[in-house]
Amino acid sequence: MKSGMGLEIGNLFSKLPDGKSGEVIETLLHQPGLTIERITSNGQVTPEGDWYDQDNDEWVLLVEGNGVIFYEDESEDTLIKGDYLLIPKHKKHRVIHTDANTLWLAIHIAGT
Repeated sequence: MKSGMGLEIGNLFSKLPDGKSGEVIETLLHQPGLTIERITSNGQVTPEGDWYDQDNDEWVLLVEGNGVIFYEDESEDTLIKGDYLLIPKHKKHRVIHTDANTLWLAIHIAGT
């Protein structure tokens, strides 16, 4: 949809996938050095033994639901609706819990 100024308008809650067949990651914006994703989870977790080890910082906001992020050093963060977190680049982590209908907003920031 276009704004009165001809700019693109979207809605984070529009046409949400149910995520029952697997986590759904949708890119909302991609520009050099910046990617914004909407992630819909429905109980999915990172497979045992797999780790995210990203080249960029990732800022995540838990919009709906609950989630638990586990780190290689065996610490963890439990996030509830409204919580946000900055995961530094190369901080190995995995998702070990999500509720049904969990919605994340993830912002990947290069060059930090």
